[in-house]
Amino acid sequence: MTKSELVMKLSKREKMTADAAKAVVDTIFDAMMEGLEKKERIEIRGFGSFVVRHYAAYKGRHPKTGKIVDVAPKKRPYFKVGKELKEMVNGE
Repeated sequence: MTKSELVMKLSKREKMTADAAKAVVDTIFDAMMEGLEKKERIEIRGFGSFVVRHYAAYKGRHPKTGKIVDVAPKKRPYFKVGKELKEMVNGE
């Protein structure tokens, strides 16, 4: 499902204009991105949680040349699926 499909589904389900639905979806996503930027944990019960994980620097290998390279430390958003969603997807 794309963002625009989510907007249309919200618009039809809640009987609101597409512009209003887009504003709602954008507000939710913006708030989530701001929270992750501030390194806050986001938990949506029954769906899952988002957290920023820190990865240390390490020595890697360039796949083409085989040369050893330094890989800088980084932060990545991580999603952990919730129990209810996992069970629903697995048909339990």
